[in-house]
Amino acid sequence: MDELDRDILVALQREGRKSNLALSRQLDLSPSAMLGRVRRLEESGAIRGYRAVVDPAALGITVQAMVVVKLREHSEEAIREFEAAVKGVLGVRACYHVTGQFDMVMVLALRDLDHLSQMIRVDLAKIPGVMQLETMLILAESVADEGWPVFPGL
Repeated sequence: MDELDRDILVALQREGRKSNLALSRQLDLSPSAMLGRVRRLEESGAIRGYRAVVDPAALGITVQAMVVVKLREHSEEAIREFEAAVKGVLGVRACYHVTGQFDMVMVLALRDLDHLSQMIRVDLAKIPGVMQLETMLILAESVADEGWPVFPGL
């Protein structure tokens, strides 16, 4: 990956719907060469897809929370079972296997506090192997997710 590839990634993270022509003009490259570069980035997996950035309020999401989970055991099987179970829970935006006091960190998007309560009591607490759950309500988004940092010289 060279500097031009990194510039393409930065531009597409900012505006994924930018046309090939506009992108090629912005980065001073012919449209056919730009198309080839973007396709190569897609094929290599550097670009995994495109999506719209949606306002959660437009979807009726009024509560966001982080939940940390401690599992009873740390076997590969227990971790896989937990990961498989949370993949099927609507409202789990992300789940990370982490180090430290807890084993998993989840980011949740919910309709309201009743929905959060139901998710914790019904959906998450019943997953085999869950020993402890701790919930933190997100009060405000201090730094928005604007995509991955693209460091120079990679």
